[in-house]
Amino acid sequence: MVQLKKFIPVLLLALALMPAVLQAQSNQPTREELERRKRELQKEMDDAQKLLSETKKTSKESLAQLRALRNKIDVRTRLIRNINEEINFINGDINAALRDVKTLEKDLDTLKQQYAQLIVAAYKNRSSYAMLNFVFSADSFNEAIKRYQYLKQYRDFRRRQADNILVTQEQLKTKVKNLEDQRVKRSSTLKTEEEQRLTLEKDRKEKDEVVSKLKGREKELLEDINERKKAQKKVQDAIRLVIRKEIEDARRKAEAEELARKKAADAERKRREDERKRAIAAANEAAKANAANNNPTVATPPPPPPPAEKPVVAENKPSRVLNVLEASPEAAALSDNFAANRGKLPWPVESGLIIGYFGKQKNADMERITEENDGMIFGTRKGGTVKAVFDGEVRKVFSIPGAGFVVMILHGQYYTNYVGLQTPAVKMGQKVRTGQSIGTARNNEDDSMGVIEVQVFKGGALQNANQWFKPR
Repeated sequence: MVQLKKFIPVLLLALALMPAVLQAQSNQPTREELERRKRELQKEMDDAQKLLSETKKTSKESLAQLRALRNKIDVRTRLIRNINEEINFINGDINAALRDVKTLEKDLDTLKQQYAQLIVAAYKNRSSYAMLNFVFSADSFNEAIKRYQYLKQYRDFRRRQADNILVTQEQLKTKVKNLEDQRVKRSSTLKTEEEQRLTLEKDRKEKDEVVSKLKGREKELLEDINERKKAQKKVQDAIRLVIRKEIEDARRKAEAEELARKKAADAERKRREDERKRAIAAANEAAKANAANNNPTVATPPPPPPPAEKPVVAENKPSRVLNVLEASPEAAALSDNFAANRGKLPWPVESGLIIGYFGKQKNADMERITEENDGMIFGTRKGGTVKAVFDGEVRKVFSIPGAGFVVMILHGQYYTNYVGLQTPAVKMGQKVRTGQSIGTARNNEDDSMGVIEVQVFKGGALQNANQWFKPR
């Protein structure tokens, strides 16, 4: 009983820790996930290198080049982490293979010893005379049959032992080869990891050199940022003006439709009331006529009942208050679908990188440089295709001096605004589908890459675009 009491706290602790252990195991990536992630990271690395090469074509360093370098460093760091996880898997495979080899070697030794004993026994009883004597010396025919079957089973067992030795030897050979293959793979992977680390150091040195040169042009960079802020304000003012007008137009349309419905309902009520009054008057006239003729056999007809009111059918009320931009069921459904894809929206470019996030972004390498964005900014190749991130309708296409073209797409009560198009490929009122081309990206301030900013609005409220797009 005392031992049981001592064991209970240990058991309770183990039960308490078990969910955490299971959770940790479930969070471990599988080999397939690591391979998939490695391919994705390699593609990101290729895209980052292409954009970095584009930024290097200019005669001077830029914030775009710095962002491209930082992105490349981030991708390479994640790639190295993925390689290390892959090495852990390989080490696990090697350890398992070593255990299998040792087990098979032990089994093979045991089988060989047993087989040697069988051979020795067979050698001692190798003469046919001894075997026949063993069978015919039985006291009865049945016992002789059993002795013969025993000898046959003995020979079969000896043959199976020999076969088992051969099979075990083949298994051992296969395991040893697999072990060697895993060791070669680990050696190759370690070499790749070392190469990536050396390249990472070169990238960091290159970034430090760019930072050093940019700091010498800090005043110029701040002036450029201020100019972009002025262009940003023009864009925001224009976008908000369009949205306010659309909301006001939708509100007026809804009010006009509601007023028309009320007028129609009032007219219908008046019509029914007039019919009722005419019916009552006709009934009264008939009663007076009967009374004047002193015809008691004719009953005075009762006044007709008022017209029956149409039954009121209870409508399915929506689970939320609808916005004026969701006047139709289709628009409400589109809103719900768009909201359901929060954090899942695809990127508006086929390949590239994020060079700016929503909100204030303090430069990690230059203390005085702070940029503020109204959406997520994607860098891509020069003239790269820009795609719609969700189904919707183009509500406005306009240009802002210094900011390129702006395309506004409505998704129920949500807007996605694409700022910085070189050439738009859609027009106002056009329906677009997810992934459809809406134009090409405009080159950024130093003409080194294509850049597109995507903003998200809910009605007239600017949203945090960082929370809407699918991470890579």
